[in-house]
Amino acid sequence: MIFRQFFDKISSTYTYLLASRSGGEALIIDPVIENVEKYLKLMDELDLKLVKAVDTHCHADHITGLGKLRDITRCITVMGQKTSVDVVSMRVDEGDTIDIENLSLRVLYTPGHTDDSYTFALPDRIFTGDTLLIRGTGRTDFQHGDPTAAYHSLFDKLLKLPDETVVYPGHDYNGNTASTIGEERAFNPRLQVTSAAQYVDIMNNLNLPNPKMMDEAVPANLTIGYRSDDPEIGKCTLSVDQAKKCLKEGQTLFVDLREDSERQKDGVISGSLHAPYPILADAIKPGGLLSSIVQQTGKPIVVYCAYGERSALALRALKDAGIDSACHLGGGIDAWHKAGGEIIAP
Repeated sequence: MIFRQFFDKISSTYTYLLASRSGGEALIIDPVIENVEKYLKLMDELDLKLVKAVDTHCHADHITGLGKLRDITRCITVMGQKTSVDVVSMRVDEGDTIDIENLSLRVLYTPGHTDDSYTFALPDRIFTGDTLLIRGTGRTDFQHGDPTAAYHSLFDKLLKLPDETVVYPGHDYNGNTASTIGEERAFNPRLQVTSAAQYVDIMNNLNLPNPKMMDEAVPANLTIGYRSDDPEIGKCTLSVDQAKKCLKEGQTLFVDLREDSERQKDGVISGSLHAPYPILADAIKPGGLLSSIVQQTGKPIVVYCAYGERSALALRALKDAGIDSACHLGGGIDAWHKAGGEIIAP
């Protein structure tokens, strides 16, 4: 496995790059916007294709690199279901997985530092964001933080993992790079408590100043949704009512860009073809499956995803491939659900 840890000196943020092999798919966790070129340079050197960019929570001390990475690489942006961020390509929750080629991160909902804090786990390591730090834990006094929730995230979830599980935090201010669950259980001073009430008392009396970039970072990180400046994309965006009309008339091909796990969880629009976003480029090449179907049927297509971000990005690729009849469902399956659109099992 390829694994790299980056450090941002200004915010003391750790960013993690994972891939199963050179020349394969990559995933990045908690990228910082100022360091995007550095990440891209390494991925180019290792011949990696960035497939997913993930944040553990909405950050208050730096501006996320998710949006910039998406705009440059057309990768999928991922955050937890509980986040208040306006739009990301995919939202995950407890028990879901974040998958790339030969790697699967298990999702744990670990609120407390914020109400949208998540931990991502591989069999031998976890990426804890600000939930569990090295010899510390994330503060709980802003962004809907809750010290009681933090206690249960720590003691009922993370500290029940095997002692040898490696801990990779979202920050460190003392030069530490990694720890283990066993070390933190034994030596982390904030974990040497006997009750939730004792932990709450510690956290409520830290009296820490707000992060220096909080007033700038939080608003920026809440509004990272894809905003195309291409008027053609706007012209090709269908409302749910327009899409329903197309479906009823039966002369349009609906193409679902989501992953299997999303389709199983949220259902599909009846009659949809399936072309997962990561393989769309191959599917629309001359001779590719989707390209061939469009040529054979002569029908226009409507692509859709979870929230409309992947499908908007896909329109650019479809137009570039000469599939000019393509439109996308604004707001994705989420908007379809909310408008009472019919959903069937895949």
